[in-house]
Amino acid sequence: MANLLCFSVLFLTISFSYCSMADKRAAGGSTRFYDFKVQTMKVNKLCNTKEIVTINKMFPGPIVYAQEDDRIIVKVTNETPYNATIHWHGVRQKLSCWFDGPSYITQCPIQAGASFTYEFTLVQQKGTFFWHAHVSWLRATVYGAIVVYPKTEVPYPFEHPYEEHIVILGEYWLRDVVQLEREVLASGGAAPPADAFTINSHPGPNYNCSRNDVYKIDVVPGKTYLLRLINAGLNMENFFAIAYHKLTIVEADAEYTKPFTTDRVMLGPGQTMNVLVTANQPIGKYSIAMGPYMSAQNISFQNISAIAYFQYLGAVPNSISLPAKLPSFNDNLAAKTVMDGLRSLNPVNVPKEIDTELFVTVGLNVNKCRSKTPRNNCRGMNNGTFAASMNNISFVMPTVSILEAYYKKIGGQFTVDFPGAPLRFYDFVNGAPNNAPNNTQAINGTRTKVLKFGSKVQLIFQDTSTVTTENHPIHLHGYSFYVVGYGTGNYNPQTANFNLIDPPYMNTIGVPVGGWAAIRFVADNPGVWFMHCHLEIHQSWGLGAVLIVENGEGELETLPHPPVDLLRC
Repeated sequence: MANLLCFSVLFLTISFSYCSMADKRAAGGSTRFYDFKVQTMKVNKLCNTKEIVTINKMFPGPIVYAQEDDRIIVKVTNETPYNATIHWHGVRQKLSCWFDGPSYITQCPIQAGASFTYEFTLVQQKGTFFWHAHVSWLRATVYGAIVVYPKTEVPYPFEHPYEEHIVILGEYWLRDVVQLEREVLASGGAAPPADAFTINSHPGPNYNCSRNDVYKIDVVPGKTYLLRLINAGLNMENFFAIAYHKLTIVEADAEYTKPFTTDRVMLGPGQTMNVLVTANQPIGKYSIAMGPYMSAQNISFQNISAIAYFQYLGAVPNSISLPAKLPSFNDNLAAKTVMDGLRSLNPVNVPKEIDTELFVTVGLNVNKCRSKTPRNNCRGMNNGTFAASMNNISFVMPTVSILEAYYKKIGGQFTVDFPGAPLRFYDFVNGAPNNAPNNTQAINGTRTKVLKFGSKVQLIFQDTSTVTTENHPIHLHGYSFYVVGYGTGNYNPQTANFNLIDPPYMNTIGVPVGGWAAIRFVADNPGVWFMHCHLEIHQSWGLGAVLIVENGEGELETLPHPPVDLLRC
């Protein structure tokens, strides 16, 4: 009866805070109902008041609590003038591709006044995920955590924490982000940096008018805390640290890892990480810091850290916080050290025999100016326009969702000729074309790669130095994958060192600056799956492609029919 009451409250109010922890961890296989309303609200930050788009007038948005194997039903009603969709980042959407959420990939946007109901099951998934808007740059403020607990009486494979806290890293703009995206794309130039970094929407005392706009975690001396870190930022990767405290990573991208202790971590947009922190220092107030990791050259970025507090019970009120030490903004070794420490908790079944191998370059482009008003529209390098691409093909969104076009055999929306390798090979890192805009142009197209059901896929991502090398957080929808290798320079199969024993199982991989990353997965989830850089400006410029996984045999290997409330574009 308590569970039924809890679900009723959830359906009406979307707040799980009315339910006890026991209710949150009800028997796996339950159905959880949520009611999301896309609404605007006024916020006062950085000495300015502005309207932002939110879910249920909450920033960050409501937390979705669930348990492994639960079914989630979320009705989303759009009460704003903007198009909206919600993506359930890291949820593998087994046989539920229709509800994955990226606009024009698996669905048409939810237009003003319309609604759409997402339904999916968390099949054999637990850990920290998050949801965010997947249309325009709305996810700058439209995001929230998904916390999926293990099944009842299944413990964590690490010390049970005294408390858990969700910590969402974000970026905040004073400008309207939808209008900002339009202006940036129209200009052909780069995106301006965010006006502030935020921790759970709070910028902290380093920013104007923000001395009291700061997030705080109150801690008991000697206790251990689990922090569920989520990078919901738009265009920046970030370092994170707590002054004088070690962080022990126990989960990355909602998969357990061998414990790895470090002074700081780096998360790209789209990545999640669970860390244990023990309050084992003298009683006081310690800074939690979030700062920039910028691996690209000649790019302007926000360099003021967001600050929160890790405050011990008994600390002097209003005392000065002890500062946290972050790496320098371009410390590539610090980012690599975190990745080096990630290993799956136990040995895993990595695909050994590969059926399909893809080699995909990722990077930026400069296209020639085609505008009659170049001062307004060609503000990229050497009076060109910036673009981004995979295998030098810049992805163009269709006018109907690719999934609907594929399922209903609607022609003219996409092609199936995304190349499995670049059209030509060269020294990608040290000798890439760079006489912008004469030899740095991308080909536009809505190209997809078709994979047979059950095929064992190896995908090599290679960073290129056209415009600049850069760490690219690449996210694959519908799947997690084993990160079997990565390195600097050009990928060389003769010298590449692969971990086929206990590689981390992730859904977003940072392709190293001037380097490569190798992933493997089995294509066992039919549907249309977006693969893209999670730096939003790069996605807007076209750094993405689509994988179509064909049906297998029988009902459990076949994409179901579309939902009855399928939206029209």
